[in-house]
Amino acid sequence: MTSTTQPEPTNEQRRIIYQARRGLKELDFYIDPYVKELYLTADASEQATFAEMLTHEDPDLLDYFTNQNRPEEDDIWALVNKIKTWRHTKDLV
Repeated sequence: MTSTTQPEPTNEQRRIIYQARRGLKELDFYIDPYVKELYLTADASEQATFAEMLTHEDPDLLDYFTNQNRPEEDDIWALVNKIKTWRHTKDLV
């Protein structure tokens, strides 16, 4: 198993990481691993989209991740799908 070193988060990134903590296990399944493994190395655009995604309410996020609904913003929808695909592929490895 390879271990990648994460960069030290900025204060803004720390704020976003804290906001990523959700109360639903179903959301934690997707969001926690993304934050721990991909967020800090994502480009600025993806980090901004992630921060914007976190402004949505938990029930809405759950709907996005379970394909019950989709956000109006295409970039958030693309990120949700990226996280879902990555998370489910990660389980297979």
